[in-house]
Amino acid sequence: MNTIRAGEAFAVHDFGHIVASRPLDVLAPRSGAEVRDLVSFADRHRLPVSARGCGLAPYGQGRADGGYVVDMGALDQVRCVPGERTLVAGAGATWDQVVRAALAVGLVPPVLPDHLGASVGGVLSTGGLGASSHRCGLVADWVTEVEVVTGGGERLVCSQGQRADLFRAVLAGLGQCALILRATLRLEPAPGLVRRYRLYHDDPGTYFSDQRRLARDSRFTHVVGRARPALGGGWRYMIEAVAPHGGELPCVDDLLIGDLGHDRDCEEIEDLSYAEYLHRPDRDERLLRATGEWDRPHPWLALLLPEEVAESFVPGILAEPEQRGLRACGAVQLRPLTARALRAPLLRRPAGELLCLLTLMRTAPHADPEAVRRMVAANRALYERARAVGGVLHPVSALAMTPEDWRSHFGPTWADLAHAKGRYDPNSLLTRGYGLWA
Repeated sequence: MNTIRAGEAFAVHDFGHIVASRPLDVLAPRSGAEVRDLVSFADRHRLPVSARGCGLAPYGQGRADGGYVVDMGALDQVRCVPGERTLVAGAGATWDQVVRAALAVGLVPPVLPDHLGASVGGVLSTGGLGASSHRCGLVADWVTEVEVVTGGGERLVCSQGQRADLFRAVLAGLGQCALILRATLRLEPAPGLVRRYRLYHDDPGTYFSDQRRLARDSRFTHVVGRARPALGGGWRYMIEAVAPHGGELPCVDDLLIGDLGHDRDCEEIEDLSYAEYLHRPDRDERLLRATGEWDRPHPWLALLLPEEVAESFVPGILAEPEQRGLRACGAVQLRPLTARALRAPLLRRPAGELLCLLTLMRTAPHADPEAVRRMVAANRALYERARAVGGVLHPVSALAMTPEDWRSHFGPTWADLAHAKGRYDPNSLLTRGYGLWA
């Protein structure tokens, strides 16, 4: 194997800083052939293998204790085909690289993750949700073809028309059947400018009513929400909604937001270039890195809820003492979704058409493992409560799951995933950190 070593320290911790990894080695292949050779070697010796893009897993999902971590960073080539409105990206490329290449020819993927510093392979393995997901689905739903290396060491290309079972098992498949080498994505014309609205609600009832309305219609291309601490101890809810325009936007603010129930005295309206909008989290990341918060433990939890229960579930848990720390150190994200737009079969979702993604983005103290343990235990308790009202885990969470939990999670799609696992990773080498298999 003609690979370069990335150094073990690189893969000991991920973004979560909760579960440490102790791999036998960390290797950085420079080609798909080298990835194939590495996985073939690991398969012969029954050694676990995990891919690592930008290390943003929250709970050690990418660890490979006693095996090999594959640093995909060298597989970062990005190539646009403007005439076909497609883009081919290596698994190690970041979404920032994808955006820059696509915008250079006036195009963009229909859905992008909020954090453009994530890797292509990492996002596609969990599905990928973004601000346009309420109408366009997952990032993975716009992939037309992937090249992979299976757990058995085969280098294969798959799509809906070629090895469709593997294609379905790879997208949102948590890296269980194959490691992604590259992906081909469809693109659409990019707007030049967008008008961004930030609309504040003191009453969660009006917030969720407006969120329902915006999820159903097409007035905004991008919609996200947050709950923010309010003076006096409560919470205030904010909708961020975006509409594209070409520089000659007529006075349509009343048409877009006139029927909504927000506090009109506090609304914020501004025009941005589309590139500025896509890079909106960059400033927050720089601040978190400067203060050291980026490198602290992140016991995050993401839950997909039926929209009809979110209006009571979300305010209820935010009022509990266990979530008090979110007021000072963390964030609460709310994202409206429509089930019909989410097409990847392995992305599990609640019953019903309208959904809400609740993400509790907690940060724990550096030198307080007991606090981290309490937060992870609280995640488990919240997960069980969400399940009781029809909720589903989004697997970008700091939560230990047993094989029984996963079987329940995947429900009717478990048999298809297990069949693909047996066919393409028969020795169960790949991405063991999720704990799907006994």
